[in-house]
Amino acid sequence: MREGSTYHETKTFDRRPAATAWIKKREKELAKPGALEELNASDPPLSKAIERYTEETVKDIGRTKAQVLRTIATYPIADLPCSTIKSKDIIEFLQSLPGQPQTVGNYASHLASIFAIARPMWDFRLDDREMRDAITVARRMGIISRSAQRTRRPTLDEIDRLLAHFIDRRQRTPQAMPMHKVIVFALFSTRRQAEITRLTWDDFQKEHKRILVRDMKHPGEKLGNDTWVDLPEEAIRIIDSMRKSKAEIFPYSPDAITANFTRACKLLGIEDLHFHDLRHEGISRLFEMGWNIPHVAAVSGHRSWVSLKRYTHIRETGDKYANWPGMLLAIDNT
Repeated sequence: MREGSTYHETKTFDRRPAATAWIKKREKELAKPGALEELNASDPPLSKAIERYTEETVKDIGRTKAQVLRTIATYPIADLPCSTIKSKDIIEFLQSLPGQPQTVGNYASHLASIFAIARPMWDFRLDDREMRDAITVARRMGIISRSAQRTRRPTLDEIDRLLAHFIDRRQRTPQAMPMHKVIVFALFSTRRQAEITRLTWDDFQKEHKRILVRDMKHPGEKLGNDTWVDLPEEAIRIIDSMRKSKAEIFPYSPDAITANFTRACKLLGIEDLHFHDLRHEGISRLFEMGWNIPHVAAVSGHRSWVSLKRYTHIRETGDKYANWPGMLLAIDNT
């Protein structure tokens, strides 16, 4: 330590004289003007790696991941020099986090993305092996776990109540978002709320019954992952009922859709129903109608059919939405 600057370095020797000679040699090298500062500059704290990752990454990392990384930067582990961080430090950090193992697992996953690129991209001495070892231990000890797949499906009664609520609101407040149309479109198109808000009239090919989904969610890529998907007839009818006022078919924000849906469920006493559950319902419906995996994937946009195997247990029972009055209500009420 010199004038407030600290540098740590370790090396193992078989004999004490060799260790003593190495220490004297390194002390002499580090005593040179600027030597210690240069070493510390090349071994910044973890917080610097997080900062560079969020600033320099080309693809959109998303608000959730950005918030998680900002939170990690407030913990003591972020003050440690990159080269000193061991699996023990990472495990202790994960143990200090509040929340369920699934939530802690998300933190571990996002932190791992920093470790994966810090050395090859910036020559920061983060050891990816330490991160991998920490995740292995944390998973076996139950500190982290993968998020459980949701199986919640809305009932027809719940959807009817939601539509009635939003249609009534629209009639009383014409400038309100037509959530009744958004809900029905999400169900029949199997689209996520963020994808719905990016759909444009120019990307809609009614004659081919398909639409281009820009930046579709994908484990490896998000931006630039533009995918053509088939549109069931019911989804097309909802699009046809929308006013063509802007470039987007549904010119609303994903956050507004989620907020409206969540508030309505709370008001109506509908428990544990998320907007994303409409996608699960829509995919389940297609399997109940007897569609095969490739046919369903053409609508859902799944690249890997493995992701759809969770639905293969569903029995072919027909379309419970056949002759459903809610369809006409969503179309006729602007």
